Amino acid sequence: MARPEVLKETPITIVELKEEIGKIKKRDGELNFRATKTEEYLEQFVSLSQKKTEELKEKIEKLAIPRLKDEHIIKIIDLMPANVEVLKVLLQAYTITVTQENLKKIVGVVQDYASDK
Repeated sequence: MARPEVLKETPITIVELKEEIGKIKKRDGELNFRATKTEEYLEQFVSLSQKKTEELKEKIEKLAIPRLKDEHIIKIIDLMPANVEVLKVLLQAYTITVTQENLKKIVGVVQDYASDK
C-alpha cells in the first residue's frame, strides 16, 4: 500500500482553493462527494477574484508587521475582518501579538477590498 508523504505545507486562500478545485473538475470530469460539497461552499462564500486576492496579500505583506506570517495573512484574507475587534478575535487563535496601530492598518487595507465586493 502506498504511503504518501507530505513534503511541505503551504497555506492557500479560499480563492486559490476554488481555482484548484476547478482545475481538478476540468481534469477528472467530476468531483467526489467531499470536493463537490467544498465547491458548493466556495461558490457561496468566495467574493474576491484571484487578482484582487493577490493584491491584498501584497499590500498586507508591505505593511511589514512583525511576526505576521503567511498563515495569518491568508486567514485575514479569507475572513475579511470588518473592524479591529473582529481582527483581534481572528488572531487570538494564534500565539501572536499585534499592536493596536498595526491592527488598524490591516483593517484599513482590508476595508478597501471589502468595499469592492
